Amino acid sequence: MQGYLSLVLHAHLPFVRHPEHEEFLEEDWLYEAITETYLPLLGVFERLVQDGVRFRLTMSLTPPLVSMLRDELLMSRYARRLDKLVELAEKEVHRNAKDASFGPLAHFYRDRFATARHDFHEKYRRDLVTAFRRLQDQGSLEIITSGATHGFLPLMQVFPEAVRAQITVAAAHYRQTFGRDPPGIWLPECGYFPGVERFLAAEGIRYFFLDSHGLLDAQPRPRYGVYAPLYTATGTAAFGRDPESSQQVWSSQTGYPGDFWYREFYRDVGYDLDLDYVRPYVQATGARKNTGIKYYRITGKAAHKEPYDRRMALERAASHAGNFMVNRVRQIEHLARTMPGKRPVVVAPYDAELYGHWWFEGPEFLDYLIRKVVYDQQAYRLATPSDYLRENPDNQLASPPMCSWGAGGYNSVWLDGSNEWIYRHLHKATERMIALARDYSDPDTLRRRALNQAARELLLAQASDWAFIMKTGTMVEYAIKRTKEHLLRFNRLHDQIRGDRVDERWLAFAESRDNLFPELDYRVYRPA
Repeated sequence: MQGYLSLVLHAHLPFVRHPEHEEFLEEDWLYEAITETYLPLLGVFERLVQDGVRFRLTMSLTPPLVSMLRDELLMSRYARRLDKLVELAEKEVHRNAKDASFGPLAHFYRDRFATARHDFHEKYRRDLVTAFRRLQDQGSLEIITSGATHGFLPLMQVFPEAVRAQITVAAAHYRQTFGRDPPGIWLPECGYFPGVERFLAAEGIRYFFLDSHGLLDAQPRPRYGVYAPLYTATGTAAFGRDPESSQQVWSSQTGYPGDFWYREFYRDVGYDLDLDYVRPYVQATGARKNTGIKYYRITGKAAHKEPYDRRMALERAASHAGNFMVNRVRQIEHLARTMPGKRPVVVAPYDAELYGHWWFEGPEFLDYLIRKVVYDQQAYRLATPSDYLRENPDNQLASPPMCSWGAGGYNSVWLDGSNEWIYRHLHKATERMIALARDYSDPDTLRRRALNQAARELLLAQASDWAFIMKTGTMVEYAIKRTKEHLLRFNRLHDQIRGDRVDERWLAFAESRDNLFPELDYRVYRPA
């Protein structure tokens, strides 16, 4: 064995929960990810365990995602969504009964959704978090945390208390959920600034990830590039993303998911079929949306699309898994020759939602890849960062620069003309929260609830997702609305607390709307 491959899946969605509406479009982000990513990944991992395939894989489950997966309202709504999908798939079986191309695909979707419904209710008892925890307890997964609400830490560093709160709340939530300390952290957007490691070390977090340039530009220069971690001043290790393995999957030009045999994401019956037929399965307003039933493959760059061929798609997934495995063999053998005395680690991190949601065949690719790595080569083995540090405790000491994995590599995605307006408000709210935590040391029960809710609203307003959406221009109106709503609720709570006139009825409303982190203690914002 000459080296290691460390596969990392970052599973995150912003906290979206709207009990005031019977249906809400943005809640579909969660429902689609459960059906297309989280349930399929659990199926892959569990089949590997059942088949005796010994593997190690790192996966972040961010606190907002865990909170949503354990929210009874959202899970009941997801159950209703599954029922609708099964109903639509049954209708599609009848509609396509005599169609040689689409008939088998209709049966495929009906069976797939029925299996998802069975697994969700019967196998997992509507609790996917426990299923992931079980895989960690069995030794296959290493689950890590992230920022409490995925706040972009480099733009918070002017207030160390805000950075500390994002990390401390996340670590406490992880301990409560998984019954152990978080071994590592996915810094939101891989956003790092010098000094953040002291907050990680305070929570016993042993490692984090950086984009390639974050390691390569460290001082002193890393002797082994991105193929060995660096220790920061606190002893917390920084692992760098391997650009070669990332390019093979992520590239829009040459990445595997763009293969013409794979399923086309942008052709869905929610848009293709007659509106009266699909009306019960799209938005209540009649506006169309994705249902998850897609009959076409990518085919090519032209508008014309051929029917999806599941058998050929899986053959391509197996072929790509073999290609990825062989390329890592060549890469690690080469690295081993150029790194005498040091075993290289290739870190390959990806958004978990790529596997299944955006790249439909992604879970099968992972299944094939893990089996091939375990059985078809001897150059490297799958390992988590904890495995690597335990077996290779001596590593270079260096100081990485501020960096992120966003376009351009630094802050520009989360701070430009489209979203810069939010920071003066976030900074003012943070300043006020720190003062509240300083000034109220022993409040009565009602004021304590208001202080905790104020901290909750600030954390939610800090989510990096809102600035990212404003920059990319996808659901801008919603991102602006969410940012403003959390800040307005924070300011109202602040004024009520300062004026000694907390409106308990309105406070209960705010608590019911934004209900994550029920154990949150506002004193996490006390000045250092």
